[in-house]
Amino acid sequence: MALVTLKSGREKSLLRRHPWVFSGAIKKVEGDPGPGETIDVLSNKGEFLCRAAFSPYSQISLRVWTFDPHEEVGTAFFHSRLKRAFDFRMPLLSRESEGACRLVNGESDGLPGLIVDKYAGFLVCQFLSAGAELWREEIVSQLRQTVVPLGIYERSDAEVRLKEGLEPRAGLLWGEPPPPLLVIQEKPCRFFVDIEHGQKTGFYLDQRENRTLISEYAEGGEVLNGFSYTGGFGIHALKAGARRVLNVDSSHAALDLAARNRELNQIGEDRAEALEGDVFQVLREFRDRRRNFDLIILDPPKFVDSWRQMERGSRGYKDINLLAFKLIRPGGILVTFSCSGLVSRDLFQMIVAGAALDAGREVQIVRALTQGPDHPTSLYFPEGTYLKGLVCRVY
Repeated sequence: MALVTLKSGREKSLLRRHPWVFSGAIKKVEGDPGPGETIDVLSNKGEFLCRAAFSPYSQISLRVWTFDPHEEVGTAFFHSRLKRAFDFRMPLLSRESEGACRLVNGESDGLPGLIVDKYAGFLVCQFLSAGAELWREEIVSQLRQTVVPLGIYERSDAEVRLKEGLEPRAGLLWGEPPPPLLVIQEKPCRFFVDIEHGQKTGFYLDQRENRTLISEYAEGGEVLNGFSYTGGFGIHALKAGARRVLNVDSSHAALDLAARNRELNQIGEDRAEALEGDVFQVLREFRDRRRNFDLIILDPPKFVDSWRQMERGSRGYKDINLLAFKLIRPGGILVTFSCSGLVSRDLFQMIVAGAALDAGREVQIVRALTQGPDHPTSLYFPEGTYLKGLVCRVY
């Protein structure tokens, strides 16, 4: 097995059990490890620190498999980690036969770079790191035995693979191909999911509990669902008794599927409206026309993907929330999110507060939101808590 020795003092994060080592921390590499190969990581004094997957092309050169010097990375390792992740989600899965949830959440489940989502009887995998890619066949084999799905589909077409020196890839890995549109159940709502072409693995599973929560604020109100995708928040609002919902998204295909989801849930066309366009521009037009809403939901895509984008992304979050504050009727609710991992919860709250101040509104935080329990975060890996949200009452 190849060895990596770290520079003096650069072992501190590993001693705190953080699962990443950046390239600048490496003093020397002994042997000739290929992408994804398992190597032992030593301190500058030669002390064992961890066993990790090596990635020669990424700034994150090492992703930790285990801190136990006696634990080998192989069949038994992947069986144990996958079973542990699956057993943790079993109570959730047993309640909903057509349910959907995340089964493996990367580093926070001790499997860096691996995402596994379950949609009814099918699994969708993303192999996003060199280590996960190297062990791909073993992981698929263990998933077949542990979960016993109808089929396993791959959606490793995320851009992050390029940083690992990996080409995007998608397609059937094993078993039955999924239908063009799967149906899943989420509390009282049902949704079509396009595994092959949808965003991420087909649906935004991290927002499941938050979609249910907004039902408390929707009854009798007029709702704007910004960045609506296939209408998840909107369907929950309508099921909870919203008078009318407007879904706004730039994707014609997403809005078409949102309309099909409305029909699937037997909701009348007169209660739902769709508008294709740029959400920023649409809200500016509504501001100029003095159109108002009782509940506004903002779930935008990631605005900040690197530190270089922080200033521009923060400005985007402020602009979109400022516009929303100007459109909410007194006593109404704004539910606003950021999925940018680099934007901390404190920073996001500061940005939203600045938007409220500029809009001249009095605002209370009713709830602070995050991703659901099927997206757990390791205590030692704060980067795993990427989703943050605020439920704000506006006066």
